Amino acid sequence: MVAPINMRLQFRGNWCNANKGGEFLKPSFNSSCNTNNTLNNKRRFSLLVITASSQCSPGGMNTIKGMKHVPLVHLAAGKLANEISREHIVTLFRGRFVEDRFVYRQTFFVRCYEIGPDKTITMETLMNFLQETALNHVSSCGGSQNGFGATQEMDLRNLIWVVTRFQVQVQRYSKWRDEIEVETWFDVAGKNGTRRDWIVRDHYTKEIIAKATSIWAIVNQETRRLCKIPEEVRQELVTFYFNRFAIAREEIDHQKIQKLTDDTAESFRFGVTPGRNDMDVNQHVNNVKYITWILESVPREVLEDYKMTSITLEFRRECTQSDLLESLIGPSSSVIGASDNNSINRKPGLQYIHLLRLQDNKAELVRARTDWHLKQNHE
Repeated sequence: MVAPINMRLQFRGNWCNANKGGEFLKPSFNSSCNTNNTLNNKRRFSLLVITASSQCSPGGMNTIKGMKHVPLVHLAAGKLANEISREHIVTLFRGRFVEDRFVYRQTFFVRCYEIGPDKTITMETLMNFLQETALNHVSSCGGSQNGFGATQEMDLRNLIWVVTRFQVQVQRYSKWRDEIEVETWFDVAGKNGTRRDWIVRDHYTKEIIAKATSIWAIVNQETRRLCKIPEEVRQELVTFYFNRFAIAREEIDHQKIQKLTDDTAESFRFGVTPGRNDMDVNQHVNNVKYITWILESVPREVLEDYKMTSITLEFRRECTQSDLLESLIGPSSSVIGASDNNSINRKPGLQYIHLLRLQDNKAELVRARTDWHLKQNHE
C-alpha cells in the first residue's frame, strides 16, 4: 500500500517530519536536525513530498530531513510517479478525461487576484480558465509540446490555431475561494474549421454556471494566412471529435454583429497600445486581452450596476505589439432610454456593440456584442 502523502510549500527555513501518523509539518527555523542549514535559493519554493515513513535524517541534493524536493507542476508529476497513480497526478495538477476520453475536465480554485471589485471572477478570468483547459486538453491528447495547442502534424507544417468566433453565456460569476470544474471537447466545423465547447460547473453542487462555444481555423505561422486543414492533421483530430453542443443550437449567436461607426458609437477610447505581456507564444495578442480593451470603453455606471450575461466576439485580424488601437462602444437597438453616460434610464436588459480597430487606417480587429442584466441588489 502506498504511504500517505503530505504536501506543503517550502519557504525559507528548515522543515522536519515529526513522523506522527503523517501529520503536516511545523516550520522550525532553529531545527536541531543534523543537515545542511542553507538551502539553495532555487529550492526555496518547491513542493515537499513526505511519506508517513519518512525519517528526519541527512540526505543528498534532493533530500533534506527525509523530505524529497520536487519542483512544482509538471516536474512534480514525474517525481511523484513512483508513489501515486498516474490518474491521481493528472487530476491533481491538470485535469482528466471523462466520458470515454471525449471530454476533458479541469478543476480551478478561484484566487484573490482573479476577482474584481464585487469579489467575483471577471470575464477575463473565466476566459483564461477556458483557454487553459483547452490547451491542456490538446496536450493530453498527444499534441505537440512545442506548439501552443497545436498537434504533432501542425507543428511539422508550422501551423497554428486562431479563433474566429467566440460566445460565452454566464449564469452567475464564481466568488473568491469557489472551486469550479471546466469541461471541454471539440468537433469538426465545416470543411476547414473546428468547434470547441465548454461547460463550467460548481465543483460541489454541479450547477452549470457558464457555457461557451467557439470556432477555430488554421493559419500558417510564417505567412499568417488561413489555410485548409491538412488530411494528416484531420486524422489526428477525428478520433477525439465529440458531437455535443454546450449551448443549444437555437441559442448559439450566429447573427452577424452590426458595424459600429463614428456616428453610431457612444464613446471612444484612443491610444490603446499592446504591451509585451499582452502577446502569446504565437506572437499575436492573447484573445483574452481583447476583452479587457473592449470593457474599458463601457460606462462605469454600467459596470457597477449591471453584470454581463453574454459576450460574442468576431475576430477579423490579428494584432501585433506595434499596433495602436482604439475602442468604440455603442448601444444596440435593445437599449431603451437616454444615452447619456451620466444616468441609466434603461430597461434591465442592455445590449452593446463594440469595436476594436487600428487607429491609423481604421482596419477592424474585433467586433463584439455584449448583453447585460441589472444586478440583484439594484433591481
